[in-house]
Amino acid sequence: MRPLARSFPAIVFVCWALAVAARARATVPVYDYEIVHVFPHDPEAFTEGLFYLNGFLYESTGLEGHSSIRKVRLQTGEVLERHEIPGEYFGEGIVNWGSRLIELTWQSHVGFVYDLKTFKPLKDFHYEGEGWALTQDGTQIFMSDGTSTLRILNPNTLLPAGMLPITLDGKPVERLNELEWVKGEIFANVWQTNWILRIDPRDGRVVGIVDMRGLLPAEDTVAGKTDVLNGIAYDAQRDRLFVTGKNWPKLFEIRLKPRATASR
Repeated sequence: MRPLARSFPAIVFVCWALAVAARARATVPVYDYEIVHVFPHDPEAFTEGLFYLNGFLYESTGLEGHSSIRKVRLQTGEVLERHEIPGEYFGEGIVNWGSRLIELTWQSHVGFVYDLKTFKPLKDFHYEGEGWALTQDGTQIFMSDGTSTLRILNPNTLLPAGMLPITLDGKPVERLNELEWVKGEIFANVWQTNWILRIDPRDGRVVGIVDMRGLLPAEDTVAGKTDVLNGIAYDAQRDRLFVTGKNWPKLFEIRLKPRATASR
């Protein structure tokens, strides 16, 4: 999603964040993390979408004039394949479906479909509202548009097939940015926060919240450049969870740990 410089007023965000955090601590399990491994990540990549497939990371980057889709070697951060998005588009979330890679753009109401192997553009498709993030469960695609409702798309036509309202303690949760299917749940970054939400796809309830504060060391941040946590990828075969952020120099493999009740 967009850079912080274009965010809504800070006081509104802080009030919203505090309210959500208070509800989360009171009603759902909270998780901390431990770092398993640290990998290099391109600090010029304004990460919007991320997934892991067959030994490689696939990443989309944003900002007009700088948007791209990439195939990346996990161990080194080397970009093996890259396709530049036309300069008028702000690239957003991506997902794989069969032999295709599907990408959203932010406010242009258009998405693109590519050949997954070559990144050759195949076609485009259109949608109302904004495009933020994508993931899939093997039967359908989930799309975030920044509201408190995820759209469900037919993976073959990319037309709407349903809606999934997302709630925390019965209250809607907005700004879900970057989605990943992880062991029967949807993991979602909450834009401008250090939280990852665990969502039950059957009813949209938030069933866990991961506190990611402190992940990127202060010495690895660059004022005016390093942006928010954004980017979740899951290696189902080896049960590995990866996270990064916009313009971060590192990508982390992490393991979740339930927080002791007494410390909430």
